[in-house]
Amino acid sequence: MIVVAASVHDNAIGITLLDQVAAVNPTVTKGWGDAGFKNAVIEHGRSLGIDVEVVSAAPQTKGFAPAPKRWIAEQTSGTLMLHRRLARDYERLPTSSASWIRWSMTDVMPHRLTATTTPTWRDLPPARLCGPA
Repeated sequence: MIVVAASVHDNAIGITLLDQVAAVNPTVTKGWGDAGFKNAVIEHGRSLGIDVEVVSAAPQTKGFAPAPKRWIAEQTSGTLMLHRRLARDYERLPTSSASWIRWSMTDVMPHRLTATTTPTWRDLPPARLCGPA
């Protein structure tokens, strides 16, 4: 995981991210990116054995059309919002932001692995079994 300032260009961070993925997970062979990733990222991925596919709307589509695979990024953003990491900006260092993102995703993984859901604040507390004290 890499957290950088918004001013960092997609190509620069894309190449760095591909290097990190190839080093940590050598079995990865496919990656998706948005239109911000240009040929340099695709070529670098190819040199690492990773097929980088730029996902964009079909050229004949008029008006708004969600990009394929976009739901994956939106689901991740929603998970981070659930853990309030995008609602507040308390971190001053990128490493601190990365730690909170890792914590949020670590909280999600057991639920995905066990196919259970996380209780929300909307869930009602269990009814008291005994009368008033």
